Amino acid sequence: MASPLLDLPGAVAGDGVDAPVAAHYGSFNGEQRTLVAGDGFVDLSHRDVIRVSGPDRLTWLHSLTTQHLTDLAPGTWTQALILSPQGHVEHAFTGVDDGESFTAHTEPGAGAAVVEFLNRMRFMMRVEVVEVTDDVAVTWRAGHYDLVPRERLTEYAAAAGPPCGSWAFEALRIERGEVRYGIDTDHRTIPNEVGAIPAAVHLDKGCYRGQETVARVHTLGRPPRRLTLLHLDGSENRLPAAGGDVRLGDKVVGFVGSSARHHELGPIALALLKRNVPIDAALDVEGMPAAQEPVVDPEIGLHVRPKLR
Repeated sequence: MASPLLDLPGAVAGDGVDAPVAAHYGSFNGEQRTLVAGDGFVDLSHRDVIRVSGPDRLTWLHSLTTQHLTDLAPGTWTQALILSPQGHVEHAFTGVDDGESFTAHTEPGAGAAVVEFLNRMRFMMRVEVVEVTDDVAVTWRAGHYDLVPRERLTEYAAAAGPPCGSWAFEALRIERGEVRYGIDTDHRTIPNEVGAIPAAVHLDKGCYRGQETVARVHTLGRPPRRLTLLHLDGSENRLPAAGGDVRLGDKVVGFVGSSARHHELGPIALALLKRNVPIDAALDVEGMPAAQEPVVDPEIGLHVRPKLR
């Protein structure tokens, strides 16, 4: 559903899965600077929203996901993943508990699959899982998410400060090295490859599906692939398409995910590369030269951005 905030002055709709919200309101560079300063808000109301209620909700989610949730305090936002038995990421969401229910958002179009999976795993637990996208909208401001009743989204916008578009939000997200699952990842992605530890993966909790893979790679290091920030040379007035090949010479060494024009760094993108690609190698993305800034350390697998600067 298209956001009512597309009716705000200067709003230009996004494209692809982000088409229902504004890409910008006239100046995506200015909007990036607004967000960096801690002002403004971003309309993310196209994201799917699920709600888990019932007295067993946190212990149940704790047993199914990568996150430690049994002691989650009300009002505390957290990220969680659901993995395959082989440790590949199947579902990802970010949520908060209010003391009575856990509400989480995920990528546009992904909510139904999360709800279906969770409902298959209910068994005798006292939980209820529903999608509430029609009733709840997601926004972002000052470094945190807000859940807004959808019918009050326009009212929220009037009080939240200057609106900033998805292009500004995405540029700053890419700079931070934070992935969007399904765009910057594929069906083979494991958490260790994309810097999901510790934000979405708790290493000191009980067993969960896929834990053996995560623990083994974390202990031994060297994940099969590694997330990197690409600095495109800017010689062409375009950005690469998500899913395109990243090449080293005539060899395909990975794929590019999301990309954006950053107000200071210029054109940037996230890419998932083979671990053994030298970090100083000049790469090619759709004919555009690209330099690397690793997000996941290729040698010791610390799953955090190495301090190379």
